[in-house]
Amino acid sequence: MILFDIWGLFSLISFIWVIYDLLIQNRGMNDMMKIMWIVVSLIFGILGAILYFFIGRRR
Repeated sequence: MILFDIWGLFSLISFIWVIYDLLIQNRGMNDMMKIMWIVVSLIFGILGAILYFFIGRRR
């Protein structure tokens, strides 16, 4: 059971990181793309955050 708790906490932290990065660091992205990345991150959890890091994040 503790493994699921750790996984859930890690998923929550990755979701919060995506939202922070979208709203603070990635100001050049349009609003629809931001909403899309938030939804992808919410649905797919850590996988969504990894996808955002490699595909959606500006360098």
